[in-house]
Amino acid sequence: METTERTGTRYFESRDDAVEAFGRHVSQAKVDFFRAVGMDVVFGRREGAFFWDVDGRRFLNLHCNGGVFNMGHRHPVLVDALAGALEYWDVGNHHLISEARAAVASRIAALLPGDLNRAVFAPGGGEAIDVAIKMARGVTGRTGVVSAAGGYHGHTGLALSTGDAKYLDPFGPRLPGFTQVPFGDLDALDAAVDETCAAVVLEAVPATAGIVVPDSAYMQGVRRICDDRGALLVLDEVQTGLGRTGRLFAAQHWDLVPDFLVLGKGLSGGLVPIAATFYRDPHDRVFAPDPFVHVSTFGGAETACAVTLALLELITADGFCERVEAAGARLQQGLEEVCAANPGMLEGVRRLGLMCGLVWRSPEIGLLASKALFDNGVFAVYANHDKRVTQVLPPLVVTDAEIDLAVRAVGAAAAALAGPEYTALAAALAPVPAEGA
Repeated sequence: METTERTGTRYFESRDDAVEAFGRHVSQAKVDFFRAVGMDVVFGRREGAFFWDVDGRRFLNLHCNGGVFNMGHRHPVLVDALAGALEYWDVGNHHLISEARAAVASRIAALLPGDLNRAVFAPGGGEAIDVAIKMARGVTGRTGVVSAAGGYHGHTGLALSTGDAKYLDPFGPRLPGFTQVPFGDLDALDAAVDETCAAVVLEAVPATAGIVVPDSAYMQGVRRICDDRGALLVLDEVQTGLGRTGRLFAAQHWDLVPDFLVLGKGLSGGLVPIAATFYRDPHDRVFAPDPFVHVSTFGGAETACAVTLALLELITADGFCERVEAAGARLQQGLEEVCAANPGMLEGVRRLGLMCGLVWRSPEIGLLASKALFDNGVFAVYANHDKRVTQVLPPLVVTDAEIDLAVRAVGAAAAALAGPEYTALAAALAPVPAEGA
């Protein structure tokens, strides 16, 4: 039964009522799955690196919704910025000149590598990828798009066709002109990019593929192939951008300047949706004949812009990225010690900054690891295209004590997985939904 008025932050009289209403009106399949595996948390209070079930059980968040909560939950500086913005602004009008959007675009442009100087705003990362593909087609007069197998760029129209068949097959065939190649394979990319190719779309570090960290030779090779063939490079930094990798942008690790760099998720600290497609000055010519050829009602909501500006002050403060790298190194050391103590369960650690992948010995163990971590008070998910890998994405403001808590939980989970009690869950865990949306 629904309550007639809110009591604190509760909308229903009990968690069971909330679960029942969610199943009836939102997704019964999710409810059935989470009940089957004993993970039917109702997202309640949240603060910093933790969130609570509505009945009070606490979880350390090592997923952070793919980086949405880069600054932890409800960072007080960002909450204050939003409260202040609501006294003056609303979402704004996408037809008019916006002081707030101009401020965000100019501030980020000053931080980006090379001549990435202009922005188109969107409500989310998938829409922002769509913008980049549309612009690349408009600039080049071509239609072909090459992306990486196992990548994830969103569930919207053009972005969906850059992804894997798992996401496409229920809704129809891939759009014409879209091709996938293995990530990290320059020969395959070289063969796929021809005179019909408008854009190569890549994640800086593919999270859904298992936190695959590329080297400079590969990324510079991608840039060279694009330049040689007249294709434009779209770098998806929806998860890696804004300090996650120990640099403000992952592209800086490889001295790479793409034609388009896409930001989202953590751009407003998880308070208001906002994403942005940044691009080089010459590509702005696609909008010259008609500046209203692309609009977005909620893209760059001015209340979100106020939060983004406050977030940029936090992540550009002296020592911020250095602290992210130090925290990542501490996390890696702890996880490698757990791997050494559990060689039959764990294979190793992949890391760039605080973007980590914990590699288990088999996909079956990786599936069960999410449940074992959950039982030890940690929320983390596996990489959907490499189920051996648990994505470990703590907030960028994580403390040493919280890192140590995470390491202890991983150790406890690994020890528990060696016993028989989790094996019965293997079949039930198989249909876990993808993490990227």
